[in-house]
Amino acid sequence: MAFDSFRDFVNALDQAGELKRIVQPVATELEITELADREMKSLNGGKALLFEKPTVNGAVSAFPLAINTMGSWKRMAMSMGANSVDEVAAELGSLMKAKPPTSFREAIKLLGQAFALRHAKPKLVKDGPCKEAIHRFKGENGRSKLEDGRHLTPALSPTLADSQRGEGAKPSSILHPPSSPPPTLLNLPIQQCWPLDGGRFITLPCVITKDPDTGERNVGMYRIQIYDDKTTGMHWQLQKVGARHGRRYYETGTRMPVSIFLGGDPVFTFAATAPLPDGLDEFLLAGYLRKKSVELVKCETNDLEVPANADFVIEGYVDPKEPLREEGPFGDHTGYYTLPEPYPVFHVTAITHRKGAVYPATIVGLPPMEDFYIGSASVKLFLPVFKMNFPEIVDIALPAEGVFHNLVFVSIKKTYPMQAYKIMHGLWGMGQMMFTKYIVVVDDDVDVHNTREVLFRLCANTDPQRDSIFTKGPADVLDHATTEMAIGSKLGIDATKKLPGEGHKRGWPPLIRMDEATRKKIDVLFNSSGK
Repeated sequence: MAFDSFRDFVNALDQAGELKRIVQPVATELEITELADREMKSLNGGKALLFEKPTVNGAVSAFPLAINTMGSWKRMAMSMGANSVDEVAAELGSLMKAKPPTSFREAIKLLGQAFALRHAKPKLVKDGPCKEAIHRFKGENGRSKLEDGRHLTPALSPTLADSQRGEGAKPSSILHPPSSPPPTLLNLPIQQCWPLDGGRFITLPCVITKDPDTGERNVGMYRIQIYDDKTTGMHWQLQKVGARHGRRYYETGTRMPVSIFLGGDPVFTFAATAPLPDGLDEFLLAGYLRKKSVELVKCETNDLEVPANADFVIEGYVDPKEPLREEGPFGDHTGYYTLPEPYPVFHVTAITHRKGAVYPATIVGLPPMEDFYIGSASVKLFLPVFKMNFPEIVDIALPAEGVFHNLVFVSIKKTYPMQAYKIMHGLWGMGQMMFTKYIVVVDDDVDVHNTREVLFRLCANTDPQRDSIFTKGPADVLDHATTEMAIGSKLGIDATKKLPGEGHKRGWPPLIRMDEATRKKIDVLFNSSGK
Protein backbone atom coordinates (compact mmCIF):
# COMPACT_ATOMS: atom_id res chain seq x y z
CA MET A 1 0.00 0.00 0.00
CA ALA A 2 1.35 3.40 -0.96
CA PHE A 3 0.69 6.43 1.24
CA ASP A 4 0.22 9.72 -0.59
CA SER A 5 1.41 11.79 2.37
CA PHE A 6 2.74 11.43 5.86
CA ARG A 7 -0.64 12.68 7.10
CA ASP A 8 -2.32 9.72 5.36
CA PHE A 9 -0.05 7.38 7.29
CA VAL A 10 -0.78 9.16 10.57
CA ASN A 11 -4.52 8.89 9.86
CA ALA A 12 -4.10 5.17 9.17
CA LEU A 13 -2.36 4.76 12.53
CA ASP A 14 -5.23 6.63 14.17
CA GLN A 15 -7.84 4.36 12.60
CA ALA A 16 -5.88 1.30 13.70
CA GLY A 17 -5.77 2.48 17.33
CA GLU A 18 -2.02 3.08 17.09
CA LEU A 19 -2.04 6.84 17.72
CA LYS A 20 -2.39 9.15 20.69
CA ARG A 21 -3.34 12.76 19.94
CA ILE A 22 -1.85 15.44 22.18
CA VAL A 23 -4.12 18.47 21.85
CA GLN A 24 -2.55 20.81 24.42
CA PRO A 25 0.55 22.85 23.51
CA VAL A 26 3.81 21.01 24.22
CA ALA A 27 7.27 22.55 23.79
CA THR A 28 9.65 21.26 21.15
CA GLU A 29 12.35 22.15 23.67
CA LEU A 30 12.78 18.93 25.73
CA GLU A 31 9.09 18.37 26.60
CA ILE A 32 8.17 16.39 23.47
CA THR A 33 11.25 14.23 24.06
CA GLU A 34 10.20 13.43 27.62
CA LEU A 35 6.72 12.33 26.55
CA ALA A 36 8.03 10.38 23.54
CA ASP A 37 10.73 8.66 25.59
CA ARG A 38 8.17 7.40 28.09
CA GLU A 39 5.98 6.12 25.27
CA MET A 40 8.81 4.37 23.42
CA LYS A 41 9.86 2.55 26.58
CA SER A 42 6.35 1.32 27.38
CA LEU A 43 5.12 -2.18 26.48
CA ASN A 44 5.76 -3.12 22.82
CA GLY A 45 6.84 0.40 21.91
CA GLY A 46 3.66 2.14 23.05
CA LYS A 47 1.74 4.29 20.55
CA ALA A 48 2.61 6.90 17.97
CA LEU A 49 2.14 10.46 19.23
CA LEU A 50 0.67 13.36 17.26
CA PHE A 51 1.36 16.74 18.83
CA GLU A 52 -1.29 19.00 17.32
CA LYS A 53 0.14 22.20 18.82
CA PRO A 54 3.92 21.89 19.20
CA THR A 55 5.46 25.14 20.33
CA VAL A 56 8.72 26.74 19.19
CA ASN A 57 10.06 29.28 21.67
CA GLY A 58 6.57 29.49 23.14
CA ALA A 59 4.72 30.05 19.84
CA VAL A 60 2.45 27.37 18.43
CA SER A 61 3.83 26.00 15.17
CA ALA A 62 1.77 26.02 11.98
CA PHE A 63 2.54 22.30 11.61
CA PRO A 64 1.71 19.32 13.84
CA LEU A 65 4.51 16.94 14.82
CA ALA A 66 4.29 13.14 14.77
CA ILE A 67 6.77 10.89 16.56
CA ASN A 68 7.24 7.16 17.26
CA THR A 69 5.24 6.38 14.12
CA MET A 70 7.38 3.30 13.38
CA GLY A 71 8.16 2.39 16.98
CA SER A 72 6.47 -1.04 17.09
CA TRP A 73 6.34 -4.15 14.94
CA LYS A 74 2.75 -3.38 13.96
CA ARG A 75 3.45 0.21 12.95
CA MET A 76 6.62 -0.84 11.15
CA ALA A 77 4.58 -3.32 9.10
CA MET A 78 1.87 -0.69 8.47
CA SER A 79 4.51 1.68 7.08
CA MET A 80 5.26 -1.01 4.48
CA GLY A 81 1.59 -1.67 3.78
CA ALA A 82 1.89 -5.21 5.09
CA ASN A 83 0.49 -7.39 7.85
CA SER A 84 3.95 -8.08 9.23
CA VAL A 85 7.59 -7.35 8.51
CA ASP A 86 8.18 -11.10 8.21
CA GLU A 87 5.64 -11.19 5.37
CA VAL A 88 7.63 -8.60 3.41
CA ALA A 89 10.91 -10.39 4.13
CA ALA A 90 9.47 -13.72 2.94
CA GLU A 91 8.26 -12.14 -0.30
CA LEU A 92 11.65 -10.59 -1.00
CA GLY A 93 13.35 -13.88 -0.11
CA SER A 94 11.24 -15.78 -2.63
CA LEU A 95 12.15 -13.29 -5.37
CA MET A 96 15.83 -13.61 -4.56
CA LYS A 97 15.63 -17.42 -4.78
CA ALA A 98 14.16 -17.28 -8.27
CA LYS A 99 17.68 -17.26 -9.73
CA PRO A 100 20.30 -18.38 -7.21
CA PRO A 101 23.44 -16.24 -7.65
CA THR A 102 26.90 -17.72 -7.86
CA SER A 103 28.69 -14.81 -6.18
CA PHE A 104 28.01 -11.93 -3.81
CA ARG A 105 28.29 -9.51 -6.74
CA GLU A 106 25.51 -11.42 -8.49
CA ALA A 107 23.47 -11.37 -5.28
CA ILE A 108 23.63 -7.57 -5.13
CA LYS A 109 22.73 -7.31 -8.82
CA LEU A 110 19.80 -9.65 -8.27
CA LEU A 111 18.68 -7.55 -5.31
CA GLY A 112 18.33 -4.51 -7.56
CA GLN A 113 16.46 -6.59 -10.14
CA ALA A 114 14.11 -7.90 -7.45
CA PHE A 115 13.24 -4.38 -6.32
CA ALA A 116 12.37 -3.40 -9.88
CA LEU A 117 10.55 -6.60 -10.84
CA ARG A 118 7.01 -5.49 -10.08
CA HIS A 119 7.32 -1.75 -10.24
CA ALA A 120 9.01 0.66 -12.60
CA LYS A 121 12.00 2.71 -11.62
CA PRO A 122 11.34 6.15 -10.09
CA LYS A 123 9.76 8.46 -12.62
CA LEU A 124 10.12 12.21 -13.00
CA VAL A 125 6.97 14.35 -12.94
CA LYS A 126 6.56 18.08 -13.52
CA ASP A 127 4.89 19.02 -10.24
CA GLY A 128 3.76 17.60 -6.94
CA PRO A 129 2.19 18.38 -3.56
CA CYS A 130 5.62 19.13 -2.08
CA LYS A 131 5.53 22.39 -4.08
CA GLU A 132 2.14 23.61 -2.89
CA ALA A 133 4.02 26.24 -0.89
CA ILE A 134 7.39 27.59 -2.03
CA HIS A 135 9.69 29.94 -0.18
CA ARG A 136 13.01 30.98 -1.70
CA PHE A 137 15.60 32.62 0.48
CA LYS A 138 17.46 35.81 -0.28
CA GLY A 139 20.25 35.14 -2.67
CA GLU A 140 17.80 33.06 -4.69
CA ASN A 141 15.83 36.15 -5.78
CA GLY A 142 14.24 36.44 -2.33
CA ARG A 143 10.78 35.59 -3.58
CA SER A 144 8.33 32.76 -4.17
CA LYS A 145 7.07 31.70 -7.55
CA LEU A 146 4.28 29.69 -9.13
CA GLU A 147 5.11 26.62 -11.19
CA ASP A 148 3.97 28.42 -14.37
CA GLY A 149 6.87 30.84 -13.92
CA ARG A 150 4.96 33.91 -12.66
CA HIS A 151 6.46 35.46 -9.54
CA LEU A 152 4.35 36.77 -6.68
CA THR A 153 5.19 39.21 -3.94
CA PRO A 154 4.91 37.96 -0.34
CA ALA A 155 1.78 40.11 0.18
CA LEU A 156 -0.21 38.21 -2.44
CA SER A 157 -2.60 35.76 -0.79
CA PRO A 158 -3.42 32.23 -2.02
CA THR A 159 -6.97 33.38 -2.77
CA LEU A 160 -5.75 36.09 -5.13
CA ALA A 161 -3.28 33.70 -6.72
CA ASP A 162 -6.16 31.31 -7.40
CA SER A 163 -8.23 34.06 -9.00
CA GLN A 164 -5.39 34.97 -11.32
CA ARG A 165 -5.20 31.38 -12.55
CA GLY A 166 -8.92 31.21 -13.34
CA GLU A 167 -11.98 30.11 -11.43
CA GLY A 168 -11.79 26.55 -10.17
CA ALA A 169 -8.16 26.15 -11.14
CA LYS A 170 -5.84 24.52 -8.63
CA PRO A 171 -2.62 26.44 -8.08
CA SER A 172 0.55 24.42 -8.26
CA SER A 173 1.94 26.50 -5.40
CA ILE A 174 0.64 28.88 -2.78
CA LEU A 175 2.13 31.59 -0.64
CA HIS A 176 1.65 31.95 3.08
CA PRO A 177 -0.91 34.59 4.06
CA PRO A 178 0.43 37.47 6.17
CA SER A 179 -0.83 35.82 9.37
CA SER A 180 1.26 32.69 8.66
CA PRO A 181 4.94 33.55 8.06
CA PRO A 182 6.85 31.49 5.50
CA PRO A 183 8.56 28.41 6.93
CA THR A 184 12.16 28.77 8.03
CA LEU A 185 14.46 26.62 10.09
CA LEU A 186 13.51 28.76 13.07
CA ASN A 187 9.73 28.28 13.01
CA LEU A 188 9.38 24.66 11.90
CA PRO A 189 8.72 22.40 14.94
CA ILE A 190 12.34 21.20 15.09
CA GLN A 191 13.25 19.76 18.46
CA GLN A 192 15.93 20.33 21.00
CA CYS A 193 15.85 16.72 22.12
CA TRP A 194 18.08 16.55 25.20
CA PRO A 195 19.35 19.11 27.76
CA LEU A 196 22.99 19.19 26.59
CA ASP A 197 22.27 19.18 22.85
CA GLY A 198 24.10 21.88 20.92
CA GLY A 199 20.82 23.18 19.52
CA ARG A 200 17.80 21.97 17.58
CA PHE A 201 18.14 18.93 15.33
CA ILE A 202 16.11 17.53 12.46
CA THR A 203 16.06 13.85 13.36
CA LEU A 204 14.35 12.16 10.39
CA PRO A 205 15.89 13.96 7.40
CA CYS A 206 16.22 12.09 4.11
CA VAL A 207 19.35 13.63 2.58
CA ILE A 208 19.77 13.40 -1.20
CA THR A 209 23.18 13.67 -2.86
CA LYS A 210 24.61 12.47 -6.16
CA ASP A 211 27.98 11.08 -7.13
CA PRO A 212 29.51 13.81 -9.35
CA ASP A 213 31.29 11.19 -11.46
CA THR A 214 28.58 8.57 -12.04
CA GLY A 215 25.41 10.53 -11.28
CA GLU A 216 24.27 7.77 -8.93
CA ARG A 217 21.85 9.05 -6.30
CA ASN A 218 22.02 8.32 -2.60
CA VAL A 219 19.33 8.88 0.02
CA GLY A 220 20.88 8.83 3.48
CA MET A 221 19.86 9.89 6.94
CA TYR A 222 22.24 12.25 8.71
CA ARG A 223 21.14 14.43 11.60
CA ILE A 224 20.83 18.14 10.82
CA GLN A 225 21.76 20.73 13.49
CA ILE A 226 20.15 24.14 13.05
CA TYR A 227 22.61 27.03 13.25
CA ASP A 228 20.31 29.85 12.13
CA ASP A 229 17.44 30.45 9.71
CA LYS A 230 19.49 29.49 6.63
CA THR A 231 22.41 27.27 7.72
CA THR A 232 22.79 23.88 9.37
CA GLY A 233 25.39 21.26 10.11
CA MET A 234 25.65 18.29 7.72
CA HIS A 235 26.59 15.32 9.89
CA TRP A 236 27.50 12.75 7.25
CA GLN A 237 29.87 10.37 8.95
CA LEU A 238 33.21 9.30 7.54
CA GLN A 239 32.07 5.96 6.10
CA LYS A 240 28.68 7.11 4.75
CA VAL A 241 27.92 7.44 1.04
CA GLY A 242 27.00 11.12 1.37
CA ALA A 243 30.44 11.79 2.81
CA ARG A 244 32.06 9.95 -0.10
CA HIS A 245 30.11 12.10 -2.54
CA GLY A 246 31.17 15.16 -0.56
CA ARG A 247 34.86 14.25 -0.74
CA ARG A 248 34.72 14.31 -4.55
CA TYR A 249 33.27 17.84 -4.48
CA TYR A 250 35.92 18.90 -1.97
CA GLU A 251 38.61 17.56 -4.28
CA THR A 252 37.34 19.69 -7.17
CA GLY A 253 36.26 22.71 -5.08
CA THR A 254 32.84 22.62 -6.74
CA ARG A 255 29.69 23.67 -4.88
CA MET A 256 27.74 20.53 -3.94
CA PRO A 257 23.95 20.46 -4.35
CA VAL A 258 22.11 18.81 -1.43
CA SER A 259 18.39 18.47 -0.78
CA ILE A 260 16.62 17.22 2.32
CA PHE A 261 13.06 15.99 2.41
CA LEU A 262 10.83 14.93 5.29
CA GLY A 263 7.64 12.92 5.28
CA GLY A 264 5.72 11.64 2.31
CA ASP A 265 5.32 7.88 2.25
CA PRO A 266 6.94 6.45 5.44
CA VAL A 267 8.83 3.87 3.38
CA PHE A 268 11.07 6.74 2.22
CA THR A 269 12.36 7.10 5.78
CA PHE A 270 12.93 3.36 6.08
CA ALA A 271 14.71 3.19 2.72
CA ALA A 272 17.04 6.04 3.76
CA THR A 273 18.17 3.99 6.78
CA ALA A 274 18.36 0.60 5.04
CA PRO A 275 21.85 -0.92 4.55
CA LEU A 276 21.69 -0.95 0.75
CA PRO A 277 24.87 -1.56 -1.24
CA ASP A 278 26.55 1.57 -2.53
CA GLY A 279 25.09 2.54 -5.89
CA LEU A 280 21.69 0.85 -5.44
CA ASP A 281 19.00 3.56 -5.49
CA GLU A 282 16.98 3.74 -2.28
CA PHE A 283 13.92 4.78 -4.29
CA LEU A 284 13.99 1.33 -5.93
CA LEU A 285 13.55 -0.23 -2.50
CA ALA A 286 10.82 2.30 -1.67
CA GLY A 287 8.98 1.54 -4.91
CA TYR A 288 9.19 -2.17 -4.24
CA LEU A 289 7.83 -1.85 -0.71
CA ARG A 290 4.98 0.55 -1.60
CA LYS A 291 4.12 -1.47 -4.73
CA LYS A 292 4.14 1.73 -6.73
CA SER A 293 6.98 3.59 -8.41
CA VAL A 294 8.18 6.74 -6.69
CA GLU A 295 7.29 9.97 -8.45
CA LEU A 296 10.10 12.51 -8.28
CA VAL A 297 10.04 16.22 -8.97
CA LYS A 298 12.98 18.51 -9.67
CA CYS A 299 13.92 20.94 -6.92
CA GLU A 300 13.44 24.70 -7.26
CA THR A 301 17.04 25.84 -6.70
CA ASN A 302 19.18 22.82 -7.64
CA ASP A 303 18.98 19.91 -10.07
CA LEU A 304 18.28 17.16 -7.55
CA GLU A 305 14.96 15.31 -7.50
CA VAL A 306 12.80 14.67 -4.43
CA PRO A 307 9.58 12.69 -3.91
CA ALA A 308 6.67 14.70 -5.27
CA ASN A 309 4.53 13.75 -2.27
CA ALA A 310 7.06 14.75 0.42
CA ASP A 311 5.72 16.92 3.23
CA PHE A 312 8.75 19.23 3.44
CA VAL A 313 11.73 19.85 1.17
CA ILE A 314 14.79 21.85 2.23
CA GLU A 315 17.03 22.68 -0.72
CA GLY A 316 20.56 23.99 -0.62
CA TYR A 317 24.25 23.33 -1.05
CA VAL A 318 27.55 22.64 0.67
CA ASP A 319 30.47 24.90 -0.29
CA PRO A 320 33.80 22.99 -0.26
CA LYS A 321 35.69 26.27 -0.01
CA GLU A 322 34.06 27.10 3.30
CA PRO A 323 35.69 26.01 6.59
CA LEU A 324 34.10 23.18 8.53
CA ARG A 325 32.03 24.16 11.55
CA GLU A 326 31.65 22.54 14.95
CA GLU A 327 28.53 20.36 15.17
CA GLY A 328 27.06 18.89 18.37
CA PRO A 329 26.85 17.82 21.13
CA PHE A 330 23.89 15.54 20.39
CA GLY A 331 22.16 12.94 22.56
CA ASP A 332 22.70 9.96 20.29
CA HIS A 333 21.51 6.38 19.79
CA THR A 334 24.51 5.19 21.79
CA GLY A 335 22.77 6.45 24.93
CA TYR A 336 25.50 9.06 25.36
CA TYR A 337 26.07 12.51 23.92
CA THR A 338 28.16 12.70 20.76
CA LEU A 339 30.80 15.34 21.46
CA PRO A 340 31.31 18.31 19.08
CA GLU A 341 33.26 17.66 15.88
CA PRO A 342 33.78 19.75 12.69
CA TYR A 343 31.41 19.03 9.81
CA PRO A 344 30.38 20.77 6.56
CA VAL A 345 27.86 23.62 6.61
CA PHE A 346 24.63 23.23 4.62
CA HIS A 347 23.20 26.47 3.18
CA VAL A 348 19.43 26.60 2.61
CA THR A 349 18.23 28.16 -0.63
CA ALA A 350 14.54 27.19 -0.50
CA ILE A 351 11.95 25.45 1.66
CA THR A 352 8.83 23.99 0.06
CA HIS A 353 6.00 22.03 1.61
CA ARG A 354 2.58 20.61 0.95
CA LYS A 355 -0.73 21.86 2.32
CA GLY A 356 -1.55 20.17 5.61
CA ALA A 357 2.03 19.00 6.08
CA VAL A 358 2.89 16.96 9.18
CA TYR A 359 6.43 17.22 10.55
CA PRO A 360 7.93 13.74 11.17
CA ALA A 361 10.37 13.32 14.06
CA THR A 362 12.05 10.78 16.27
CA ILE A 363 14.42 10.79 19.21
CA VAL A 364 17.36 8.55 20.05
CA GLY A 365 18.95 7.78 23.39
CA LEU A 366 19.02 5.01 25.97
CA PRO A 367 17.35 1.92 24.46
CA PRO A 368 14.77 0.77 23.71
CA MET A 369 13.77 3.49 21.26
CA GLU A 370 11.95 3.74 17.93
CA ASP A 371 15.15 3.05 16.01
CA PHE A 372 15.25 -0.52 17.37
CA TYR A 373 12.24 -1.47 15.23
CA ILE A 374 13.56 0.35 12.16
CA GLY A 375 16.96 -1.34 12.42
CA SER A 376 15.50 -4.76 13.17
CA ALA A 377 13.18 -4.49 10.16
CA SER A 378 16.24 -3.85 7.97
CA VAL A 379 17.85 -7.03 9.29
CA LYS A 380 14.72 -9.06 8.54
CA LEU A 381 14.43 -7.72 5.01
CA PHE A 382 18.08 -8.19 4.13
CA LEU A 383 18.51 -11.58 5.79
CA PRO A 384 17.97 -13.27 2.38
CA VAL A 385 21.01 -11.37 1.07
CA PHE A 386 23.13 -12.58 4.01
CA LYS A 387 21.91 -16.15 3.45
CA MET A 388 22.91 -16.06 -0.20
CA ASN A 389 26.53 -15.53 0.72
CA PHE A 390 26.32 -17.55 3.95
CA PRO A 391 23.69 -20.30 3.45
CA GLU A 392 24.39 -21.72 6.91
CA ILE A 393 22.90 -18.62 8.57
CA VAL A 394 19.49 -19.31 10.11
CA ASP A 395 18.70 -15.96 11.72
CA ILE A 396 20.26 -12.68 12.87
CA ALA A 397 19.20 -10.35 15.68
CA LEU A 398 20.35 -6.93 16.84
CA PRO A 399 19.27 -6.65 20.50
CA ALA A 400 17.99 -3.26 21.59
CA GLU A 401 20.74 -3.08 24.21
CA GLY A 402 23.31 -3.11 21.40
CA VAL A 403 21.98 0.25 20.12
CA PHE A 404 21.72 -0.86 16.49
CA HIS A 405 24.95 -2.61 15.54
CA ASN A 406 27.19 -2.89 18.61
CA LEU A 407 25.95 -6.41 19.39
CA VAL A 408 24.84 -9.04 16.87
CA PHE A 409 23.50 -12.54 17.56
CA VAL A 410 23.73 -15.07 14.71
CA SER A 411 22.41 -18.62 14.59
CA ILE A 412 23.91 -21.08 12.10
CA LYS A 413 23.47 -24.68 11.00
CA LYS A 414 26.98 -25.80 11.81
CA THR A 415 28.49 -28.66 9.79
CA TYR A 416 32.28 -28.23 10.05
CA PRO A 417 34.93 -26.95 12.46
CA MET A 418 35.61 -23.18 12.75
CA GLN A 419 32.47 -22.35 10.77
CA ALA A 420 31.44 -19.75 13.36
CA TYR A 421 34.64 -17.79 12.68
CA LYS A 422 33.94 -17.79 8.96
CA ILE A 423 30.58 -16.14 9.72
CA MET A 424 32.15 -13.54 12.03
CA HIS A 425 34.72 -12.42 9.47
CA GLY A 426 32.17 -12.48 6.67
CA LEU A 427 29.69 -10.27 8.50
CA TRP A 428 32.38 -7.78 9.55
CA GLY A 429 33.11 -7.36 5.85
CA MET A 430 29.52 -6.51 4.83
CA GLY A 431 28.51 -2.85 4.74
CA GLN A 432 27.50 -1.33 8.05
CA MET A 433 28.18 -4.63 9.82
CA MET A 434 31.78 -3.39 9.91
CA PHE A 435 30.71 -1.30 12.93
CA THR A 436 29.66 -4.33 15.00
CA LYS A 437 31.79 -4.62 18.13
CA TYR A 438 30.51 -8.00 19.35
CA ILE A 439 29.28 -11.00 17.35
CA VAL A 440 27.96 -14.07 19.17
CA VAL A 441 27.36 -17.18 17.05
CA VAL A 442 25.02 -19.90 18.34
CA ASP A 443 23.52 -23.12 16.97
CA ASP A 444 20.41 -23.27 14.82
CA ASP A 445 18.15 -24.42 17.69
CA VAL A 446 18.61 -21.08 19.50
CA ASP A 447 16.11 -18.23 19.12
CA VAL A 448 18.45 -15.27 18.62
CA HIS A 449 15.60 -12.85 19.37
CA ASN A 450 15.46 -14.27 22.91
CA THR A 451 18.42 -12.59 24.60
CA ARG A 452 18.09 -14.78 27.69
CA GLU A 453 18.40 -17.91 25.55
CA VAL A 454 21.50 -16.56 23.77
CA LEU A 455 23.17 -15.56 27.04
CA PHE A 456 22.55 -19.04 28.44
CA ARG A 457 24.36 -20.64 25.49
CA LEU A 458 27.10 -18.00 25.68
CA CYS A 459 27.82 -18.84 29.31
CA ALA A 460 27.34 -22.61 29.00
CA ASN A 461 29.07 -23.38 25.70
CA THR A 462 32.23 -21.29 25.76
CA ASP A 463 35.72 -21.37 27.14
CA PRO A 464 36.66 -17.67 27.01
CA GLN A 465 40.19 -18.13 25.68
CA ARG A 466 39.46 -20.94 23.22
CA ASP A 467 36.20 -19.59 21.81
CA SER A 468 36.97 -15.89 21.40
CA ILE A 469 38.73 -13.91 18.72
CA PHE A 470 39.85 -10.28 18.69
CA THR A 471 40.33 -8.31 15.50
CA LYS A 472 40.55 -4.69 14.38
CA GLY A 473 38.63 -2.60 11.89
CA PRO A 474 36.54 0.50 11.21
CA ALA A 475 34.38 1.75 14.08
CA ASP A 476 31.33 3.96 14.26
CA VAL A 477 32.45 7.59 14.57
CA LEU A 478 29.71 7.96 17.22
CA ASP A 479 31.39 5.35 19.44
CA HIS A 480 32.95 7.30 22.31
CA ALA A 481 34.66 4.22 23.78
CA THR A 482 37.23 3.69 21.02
CA THR A 483 40.74 5.02 21.64
CA GLU A 484 40.79 6.71 18.24
CA MET A 485 37.79 8.00 16.31
CA ALA A 486 36.48 5.54 13.68
CA ILE A 487 39.07 2.87 14.59
CA GLY A 488 38.40 0.06 17.04
CA SER A 489 38.65 -3.58 18.00
CA LYS A 490 36.02 -6.31 17.70
CA LEU A 491 35.24 -9.46 19.65
CA GLY A 492 33.72 -12.61 18.19
CA ILE A 493 32.49 -15.45 20.40
CA ASP A 494 31.74 -18.97 19.21
CA ALA A 495 28.92 -20.21 21.46
CA THR A 496 28.08 -23.21 19.29
CA LYS A 497 28.48 -26.87 20.19
CA LYS A 498 32.12 -27.75 19.62
CA LEU A 499 33.12 -30.29 16.98
CA PRO A 500 36.24 -32.46 16.82
CA GLY A 501 39.11 -30.29 15.65
CA GLU A 502 37.96 -27.20 17.58
CA GLY A 503 40.09 -27.84 20.65
CA HIS A 504 37.45 -29.59 22.79
CA LYS A 505 38.77 -33.06 23.61
CA ARG A 506 35.93 -34.32 25.80
CA GLY A 507 32.46 -35.55 24.94
CA TRP A 508 29.78 -32.85 24.53
CA PRO A 509 26.86 -33.42 26.90
CA PRO A 510 23.23 -33.34 25.67
CA LEU A 511 20.98 -30.41 26.54
CA ILE A 512 18.37 -31.23 29.17
CA ARG A 513 14.99 -31.68 27.51
CA MET A 514 11.80 -33.53 28.46
CA ASP A 515 10.83 -36.39 26.14
CA GLU A 516 8.03 -35.64 23.68
CA ALA A 517 5.65 -38.34 24.92
CA THR A 518 5.62 -36.92 28.45
CA ARG A 519 5.08 -33.39 27.15
CA LYS A 520 2.11 -34.43 25.05
CA LYS A 521 0.58 -36.37 27.94
CA ILE A 522 0.82 -33.37 30.26
CA ASP A 523 -0.64 -31.15 27.52
CA VAL A 524 -3.67 -33.41 27.30
CA LEU A 525 -4.12 -33.76 31.06
CA PHE A 526 -3.75 -30.11 32.00
CA ASN A 527 -3.92 -27.74 29.06
CA SER A 528 -7.32 -28.99 27.91
CA SER A 529 -8.77 -28.44 31.38
CA GLY A 530 -7.28 -24.96 31.63
CA LYS A 531 -5.24 -25.81 34.76
